Amino acid sequence: MDPIVEFAPAKLNLYLHVTGRRADGYHLLDSLMAFAGVGDTVAVSASAGGPSLAVDGPRAAEVPAGPDNLVLRAAVALAERLGRPPAVQVALTKRLPVASGIGGGSADAAAVLRALGRLWDVSEADLAAVAPGLGADVPVCLASRTRAVSGIGEVVEAAPALPPAGVVLANPGVALETPPVFKARTGPFSAADPLTAAPADAAALADALKRRRNDLAEPACRLCPVIAEVLEALAADRRCLLARMSGSGATCFGLYADAAIAAEAAKALRATHAGWWVAEAALLV
Repeated sequence: MDPIVEFAPAKLNLYLHVTGRRADGYHLLDSLMAFAGVGDTVAVSASAGGPSLAVDGPRAAEVPAGPDNLVLRAAVALAERLGRPPAVQVALTKRLPVASGIGGGSADAAAVLRALGRLWDVSEADLAAVAPGLGADVPVCLASRTRAVSGIGEVVEAAPALPPAGVVLANPGVALETPPVFKARTGPFSAADPLTAAPADAAALADALKRRRNDLAEPACRLCPVIAEVLEALAADRRCLLARMSGSGATCFGLYADAAIAAEAAKALRATHAGWWVAEAALLV
């Protein structure tokens, strides 16, 4: 049987408000999450033993291949729920930088769940039940479509349709773990401000997002000042409608009217910042 292949697209927090903190320390969020047409790929096959993981691709060296890898944990968690052995082998082609605010590991784990759902004929309810235990971004990555996310990430709801748009993703080559960024956040919590109407075009989407923000950008820039440089470089292109950090960083994105303009902007950014990871894509709508 041929391997079952699933795309694991990059996740973008178009905005991210930190609205509170639970007694157990987890922060409450209000975020509009979208996905870009660039990402990793997983291929899942049945095997006699396992689970096993093989990693290739340009970012393969950044991925730990031991049992704590989120991809393997996803396979084990689903198998345990179903009461069956995790007899699968996973091939991961890694293109997204790790610990970068675009859900790379979460997207990979969600892609494995989707692939196993097809391989083992698993219900969507079983996949959804396993996802929250793997990480806050895994439930939304399971859908890999624009969603309004709240709670600590486990509340995933439909969101207004987004217009076609292009994005440029840029990472300065610095891994930034999430917990220190939340710890560095200061000041009052923000109010939830979910998007309620579908923007007519990319410019209208940018206008709506400018009335919102990423509450983790300021602490992330304090911990990792080069993030501010990335935001400035994106915003310097007059065609960029909005420059914003995704998640807890360090990846930032620029929003453009369409994918063709984004490709031109990405080419220019690579020419001036050769050491950065830069990728262009269409927004998945």
